[in-house]
Amino acid sequence: MLFKDRAEAGRRLSTALGARAGRGDLVVLGLPRGGVVVAEQVAAELRAPLDVFVVRKLGVPDHEELAMGAIARGGVRVINEDIVRALGIPEPVIDEVAAEATAELERRERHYRAGRGPLEVAGKTVIVVDDGLATGATMRAAIGALRKLGAAEVVAAVPVGPMETCQELRGLCDDLVCLVTPEPFIGVGVWYRDFTQTTDDDVRAALERAAQRRGHASAAAPAWL
Repeated sequence: MLFKDRAEAGRRLSTALGARAGRGDLVVLGLPRGGVVVAEQVAAELRAPLDVFVVRKLGVPDHEELAMGAIARGGVRVINEDIVRALGIPEPVIDEVAAEATAELERRERHYRAGRGPLEVAGKTVIVVDDGLATGATMRAAIGALRKLGAAEVVAAVPVGPMETCQELRGLCDDLVCLVTPEPFIGVGVWYRDFTQTTDDDVRAALERAAQRRGHASAAAPAWL
């Protein structure tokens, strides 16, 4: 085991990201669900705002495990053109799958944020966090979506992942921080002592705690800051 739990993994990850602490243009985003728990610790240590970044896979009809793309907030759609061309998937089918995925994405965002609006990422340095990488499909989609939303710099940060996946993602983001790349990799959960499934309510609670911390920090700051 490399990590006690997601919270410990987040604290260790924040140490590797420490050079970015306190930057005014910094935003930390967690990929639900487990990535938000890790990201909460990163945001607290780096003194940065925290938000959730929901990405929904667009599965190929009748083969949903195969992703032909993904969607994110703001109507951002990232399409795997190679798969779409190879399978001859028509645009109306993509639109239909995207509409269903959008409805679920919006439902989750409403529940997670409890009335709070999303953080602005345009022009920001964004650290996008997950609890680990396997194929990297979700992180890949998140990076593409953040590019389209105008993030100035995208940093992918995870506690653990396979070397080949990390190498693939390095070419897509401005920086990638992965604490360990064990061989054989086997799977993300193998490297945690406690890898209990994170719930939607856990995500919501983490975001509420982060919002309270930011509120307290703003109230404590001198008026001239």
